[in-house]
Amino acid sequence: MPKSSAPDAVALEVFRHLFTALAEEMGAALKRASFSPNIKERQDYSCALFNPAGTAVSLGDHMPVHLGAMGESVRTVLKSRGPTLRPGDMIALNNPFNGGTHLPDVTVIAPVFDRDGTTIRFFVANRGHHADIGGLTPGSTPPDARTLEEEGVVIDDFLVLSGGDFPEQALRDLLLGAPWPARNPDANISDLRAQIAANRAGAADMLDMMERYGWEGVKSYAGHVLDNAEESVRRVIDRISDGQMEIRMDDGLPLKVSIRVDREARSATIDFTGTGPQRPGNFNAPPVVCRSAVLYAFRCLVRDELPLNEGCMRPLELVIPDGSFLSP
Repeated sequence: MPKSSAPDAVALEVFRHLFTALAEEMGAALKRASFSPNIKERQDYSCALFNPAGTAVSLGDHMPVHLGAMGESVRTVLKSRGPTLRPGDMIALNNPFNGGTHLPDVTVIAPVFDRDGTTIRFFVANRGHHADIGGLTPGSTPPDARTLEEEGVVIDDFLVLSGGDFPEQALRDLLLGAPWPARNPDANISDLRAQIAANRAGAADMLDMMERYGWEGVKSYAGHVLDNAEESVRRVIDRISDGQMEIRMDDGLPLKVSIRVDREARSATIDFTGTGPQRPGNFNAPPVVCRSAVLYAFRCLVRDELPLNEGCMRPLELVIPDGSFLSP
């Protein structure tokens, strides 16, 4: 399929389903191979496809709070390792300051190279909630934590697969070397192996798709899918008005949000100015969680069928005050 400057409606629908199916098949593979009941039975996981810039093209219908955040994790890996990545590499992280949500949610990211192994064409990634990643209490969600390390093992830019080799001892050292180590590293390792398998399944599907339709065609329609999501959200903006709301959290601090619509630009600003300050404890959320909530809310307002992706965010500007409990 040749590169297309204007999408064909039928081809756009075909690729929408192809990209969505890839993420869903990754999820099915992760569920089958996983060890933890959190992933296998509670299905607390998410899988996604990203373009070479780390922009989410298709996010499976999994956990909304994961989906708007994973792109930041992929872009973190691109910044730190982009030129050094090679076929067979995968990176694990859970750091909330690099696109993570909370520490039990571990993301595994894999570049998808062309058949020659020279050029990154896409990324696939998945995020799974591990039953325990250490910390003050089992389950790694202690209510009284005041530092990140008290919630568990912080994983940041860890090469969980290096040229196809799994560094199990280094991983065990990481899981057991924190001030409050993981309680069952065997379980963590089993789930990480399942996450690796899910990424391999997604990468294989992506390679098959590029062989069938050609790199230029797949690249072109990945862009069209993002453009279509953008236009779909602009149509939502066309029918909404300015508004604002304030609620009080359990500790009395305000959560404020206002929406300002620019009719001419068909864009909107979602402004959380006035939200209360960060807490000394753990009742805070990283900005990517706020972004995920906004992305999901606007996607739910779209009347058309389309894969959840970061094209939905193009017409939206977020204002999240630094030092608030939405950006601690």
